[in-house]
Amino acid sequence: MQVELSASERVRYSRHILLPEVGVEGQKKLRAARVLCVGTGGLGSPVLLYLAAAGVGTLGVIDFDRVDLSNLQRQIIHSSDGVGTSKVASAAARLHALDPGVRVEPWDVALDKGNALDILGKYDIVVDGTDNFPTRYLIDDACAALGIPYVHGSIFKFEGQVSVFNLRGGPRYRDLFPEPPPPGAVPSCGEAGVLGVLPGVIGTLQATEVIKLILGIGAPLSGRVLIYDALSMTFDEVRLAADPDRAPVTTLGIDEALCVVPPPSGVLVDAAEVMARRAAGWNPFVLDVRTAAEHAASRMPDVAARVDHDAVGPDDLPAAGDVLVVCRSGGRAAAAIRRLVASGVDPGRLYLLSGGMLAWETSR
Repeated sequence: MQVELSASERVRYSRHILLPEVGVEGQKKLRAARVLCVGTGGLGSPVLLYLAAAGVGTLGVIDFDRVDLSNLQRQIIHSSDGVGTSKVASAAARLHALDPGVRVEPWDVALDKGNALDILGKYDIVVDGTDNFPTRYLIDDACAALGIPYVHGSIFKFEGQVSVFNLRGGPRYRDLFPEPPPPGAVPSCGEAGVLGVLPGVIGTLQATEVIKLILGIGAPLSGRVLIYDALSMTFDEVRLAADPDRAPVTTLGIDEALCVVPPPSGVLVDAAEVMARRAAGWNPFVLDVRTAAEHAASRMPDVAARVDHDAVGPDDLPAAGDVLVVCRSGGRAAAAIRRLVASGVDPGRLYLLSGGMLAWETSR
């Protein structure tokens, strides 16, 4: 698509135009580009903001989630006024305010096997700003089937990684991770936590790779995985090669059941039921399997013990009586209950607080 820059656009993007590697023609390439960002969270926020600021002409924004107060520590495209609203609507408003000339295409849907090819096929480049394995494998397969490059990013606590996949037959995400990890092996940011500025670093690197791909300059991160450690402030690089024997894509994504943690044995109770039972005289042994820092920040009254979920065992429980197991959102408590049942504890005396301390705090 041929585009021309207006006088105001030449002023807006003047610092780009001064760069010989960009110039007027490069800025026109940016204006003509179509980029889809899957996810408007911690990674999607800096990606979308910097791509809009750079003058990328069309930005697709796909996310079915709503803005939550806990998002704002890292998802800087959203604001306090937007809590409870659609993330794509919140992001679109912010991007329009940043550069009214950028066309924002909102997709307030979940990306799935039924719509992936249709949606991704409308764009030149895809950015993976997701936080779950089924969607990552779906993006990888769909981009391979369509012949579209995409820029991957992921974060965990204080570390992140970036790479460019499926660029002109280059390595794919499946070459890095042929199979997803076992269910529950990798905790989410909601369970493990994440340094708020970390996705800012990784997302900005992703945006940089997108711009390089559009302009055709520099050496893209294809065949390389850049790994960032915020605590040591170091960057490392891992080389990656495409599997020459990989078969063409015939099906999309993975079986989501491969990533679903099986329900624990024991009794599932919500916060309201716990409070009602305790008011009626129920006095369970409360086992908190969060970290010491989480426990110190907020706790349920009368917590009898705190043990890391990976280390909990029968010796941490009283010989008899009910046990209420709690964590931040429920995942680690469920894992602890499975561990206890496997060690011989009667599942009938184990209770899991649904939604964890997050649900407890909001229900009081």
